[in-house]
Amino acid sequence: MSLANDWKKTARGQALEVLEEVFQEGAYSNIALNARLSNSCLTDKDKALVTEIVYGTVARKITLEWILAHVIEDRDKLEAWVYDLLLLSLYQLAYLDKIPSHAVVNDAVSIAKNRGNKKGAEKLVNAVLRKLSSQPLPDPSKIKRVNKRYSVQYSLPVWLVKKLIDQYGEARALAIFQSLFVRNKASVRVTDVSRMEEIAEATGAERSDLSPVGLVKSSGYFAGTEYFKEGLLTIQDETSQLVAPTLGIQGEEEILDACAAPGGKTVHMASYLTSGHVTALDLYDHKLDLIKENAQRLGLIDKVKTQKLDASQVHRVFPADSFDKILVDAPCSGIGLIRRKPDIKYNKDLQDFASLKAVQLDILSSVCQTLRKGGIITYSTCTIIAEENQEVIQAFLETHPDFEQVALDHPCQNIMVNGCLAITPEQYLTDGFFIAQLRKKA
Repeated sequence: MSLANDWKKTARGQALEVLEEVFQEGAYSNIALNARLSNSCLTDKDKALVTEIVYGTVARKITLEWILAHVIEDRDKLEAWVYDLLLLSLYQLAYLDKIPSHAVVNDAVSIAKNRGNKKGAEKLVNAVLRKLSSQPLPDPSKIKRVNKRYSVQYSLPVWLVKKLIDQYGEARALAIFQSLFVRNKASVRVTDVSRMEEIAEATGAERSDLSPVGLVKSSGYFAGTEYFKEGLLTIQDETSQLVAPTLGIQGEEEILDACAAPGGKTVHMASYLTSGHVTALDLYDHKLDLIKENAQRLGLIDKVKTQKLDASQVHRVFPADSFDKILVDAPCSGIGLIRRKPDIKYNKDLQDFASLKAVQLDILSSVCQTLRKGGIITYSTCTIIAEENQEVIQAFLETHPDFEQVALDHPCQNIMVNGCLAITPEQYLTDGFFIAQLRKKA
């Protein structure tokens, strides 16, 4: 490798390459990052720096762009990689206190020099970053317009700021915005509850406040433990762990998991079965493979059947009365996952919600035709937007008089809203999540 390409071996060089994939090609940051780090020769310390820079720059992108706009006259004149390099360098200057400014500036200049093919990119990078590191950064709290101010402060698109304020009121919306920058916890579901205390102690984890079968810790890697390899742990957010218990599975039921991949909830439902089965559907073969892997590792493969099918076509393939219970973990905007997947906030726009609601209703209207009388459907999403949650349930009940809502319950009363579980990210620092239940009248 020539010297000119040595920048690719450095932590900041690799962070730049990942961010280019995310910002220019629309890659998901977690996937692009994992792919890069799994083939990287960096030390663990440097890998941690790349991770921090990538996630931090993506999470704060709107804020960083607003600051840069004060020192760059016309970003369109810059090559895309130069702009991305300025973003990730500014992220470090503004948010990573432990890193000296000169190290950030020198590294960025060196990358620009080696990559820029003598086009003078390093001069611009040097000038911009020295300016930014030598004077106080512009302060977004001075922005007059409220929605714009919050958008820049919390790096959320204006439409989402407005939406969440309209739905939750300003005080709670602000608490949600702030919580999205708190580090995500590692959380697992324990498959053998009798060993809960032992596993908690051995892994240095704490009991979940929300899930009776969940363990959490602020950082760490559960998947590397023996318990994981033995199938005693499975990676699942605390909120997702609340879904399967709502179905009250006795053991002999035939259950449909209409949108199943990667299979966390499939295997959770299967764990309650004796003679029954879960039929897990997904549109893609590789996702069905993930469900099988998950079931295999937890020793539940004999309880799980997989089938490639679009959930809105279930009524065409399965006859009436095929299932006792159905889970629709519906495709949604994923707005509840922003803490873990910050890219989500830039890839959506307002129009999405109407089309998502139509898809969600299509799936419910299809699967409900295969449910026996007295059977139940649990509907869940990882979003906190009313159109995809409460409004879907309302719309379904209006068009299906043979169904009624079943009120759910949970010891944490602050997540109960009109018989549904509606969890927002600031309450327990989990994913935002929604669960409702419907029953087919006997």
